[in-house]
Amino acid sequence: MYFGSFTHNLDEKGRLMIPRKMREELGYKVYIMKGFEGSLSLYNEERYQKLVEEFSRLSFNQSKVRDYLRLQFASTYEMEVDKLGRVQIPTALLTKYNISKEVLVLGIGDHIEVWDKAKYEEYENNIRDEFESIAENIDAKKE
Repeated sequence: MYFGSFTHNLDEKGRLMIPRKMREELGYKVYIMKGFEGSLSLYNEERYQKLVEEFSRLSFNQSKVRDYLRLQFASTYEMEVDKLGRVQIPTALLTKYNISKEVLVLGIGDHIEVWDKAKYEEYENNIRDEFESIAENIDAKKE
């Protein structure tokens, strides 16, 4: 399980140092894709395969499903974690989602999110006062 928040700087080649706490569970092969609210989502191989299985249960006959799957799969890149614990985030993703050099790496349970630091701070400021209200209105997933 991933948790916590870590501030990092991308190097000149767009490489991100994965926090040590997260590195072991992440493994060698990782997948990065469009996340929500302007973030990027990073998955280990096992969780990514489960996500693909979840996607395969959706009906491609529905236009909104097609839209969602196209955006998700088109934004997905397979990457390898190097010996120093870094991943090379594709320039196309950094540019498309306006992620600058200073980033926040957040553990979100089953995956990691990468945010532009300033963008995340703005997002957090906008929802901070609603935390209790949000918590009261969340229902657990029904399996």
